[in-house]
Amino acid sequence: MSRPAGSARVDYRGSIGSFLCAGAVATVLLAMVLLFTLLLMRGAGAFWPRDLVEWKMADGAVYLVEEIETQADGAIRARLANRELYDLDFKIARPEDILSRSIPADALRLERSENGPFHGYLVSEGEQSWRLRAPDGAEIELPAAEVLRKSYPNQMGLLQRLGAWFAGVARFVTDEPRNANQEGGVWPALVGTSLLVILMSILVVPFGVMAALYLNEYARDTWFVRLVRVAVNNLAGVPSIVYGVFGLGFLVYGVGGALDHAFFSDSLPSPTFGAGGVLWASVTMALLTVPVVVVATEEGLRAVPRERREAALALGATRWEMLRHVILPGARPGILTGTILAVSRAAGEVAPLMLTGVVGFARELPVSGEFPYLHLNERFMHLGFHIYSVGFQAPNVEAAEPLVYATSALLLALVLLLNLTAIRLRARVRRSLAGK
Repeated sequence: MSRPAGSARVDYRGSIGSFLCAGAVATVLLAMVLLFTLLLMRGAGAFWPRDLVEWKMADGAVYLVEEIETQADGAIRARLANRELYDLDFKIARPEDILSRSIPADALRLERSENGPFHGYLVSEGEQSWRLRAPDGAEIELPAAEVLRKSYPNQMGLLQRLGAWFAGVARFVTDEPRNANQEGGVWPALVGTSLLVILMSILVVPFGVMAALYLNEYARDTWFVRLVRVAVNNLAGVPSIVYGVFGLGFLVYGVGGALDHAFFSDSLPSPTFGAGGVLWASVTMALLTVPVVVVATEEGLRAVPRERREAALALGATRWEMLRHVILPGARPGILTGTILAVSRAAGEVAPLMLTGVVGFARELPVSGEFPYLHLNERFMHLGFHIYSVGFQAPNVEAAEPLVYATSALLLALVLLLNLTAIRLRARVRRSLAGK
């Protein structure tokens, strides 16, 4: 419909609708930035070496603490350490309850394999045991095997603190968890999450692309095909726990049990594939994310100009040659978009994994230097489940709070890294298709 002669073109750029849309986008971006900043600051703060402050209390008690924050009413929240002495990890004290505060230069912080950190003073250091003095003056003997490392935070300069912070972050990424997952690192969970995402991508992308190719290029517009499209769209909205139940019932007990009876009968009744593992968790996540890949790939296929299809056929190309050399290269941005969405969802989902193979602590990694190198039947750790386990099931949730923030920041950084990699590949593909 043509515009009447003499009529002016309406400019909607200054309308209330454009301002509302821009405000919504700005709000979402601001919320994302604030969320990431909160997680990053809280998580990174867990590794910063704070001063050890000696509190002399009005009731005669003496503590050597790391001051965490000052609350609105002036009360100070601090970490006590020395769990075997106080049976507490944190203390909140009002200013009137503290007679004096000092920062002794010889204050020692020990990181231990059990009972959390120790704050005190070093008396003697031996090969078998260490003699330490608690803040109240009592001497304690600690087995040397329990001591992981020592530091004197009050003697550190800025560069030393930065070095200690980087070392703490590196240990967090590369060490195994300890003390009921409340301390240590997240290396097994990081490996498990990365392996899950890689295996899921290997499974979901080929099947999702082939399904989209059939629906968009080969299937006729019949009632059955329309029903399949509706089913695919609806599957994207099915709660993830339902996929977990399906994975447990069909994949683990059904397919896995059949494999055990057919090929591993000598190991029964101990299951080999008839129990949860990284393989069944990856297949479950692939089933969960395949609708996303199918829909995104179909959109990419439809975006390829019809003229390219007709030109390829006119030059004598077969239908498969047209799909392979014209359609699929043109649809690669859509395929990568579906992969990005699938990876983001797979890295953050926890509910299906709880039924198909994830555990709170795994002694063995699903990847090792022993044949067959990739152990698909092994249970594994996952960053998302690790956050849940530490934040809600740890014996001392308050002491594990810094680890929860640090793990959340690491998971978010991993997802962002995977997404940025895929987005960069997509941008490169688009530039190549545009001839730039």
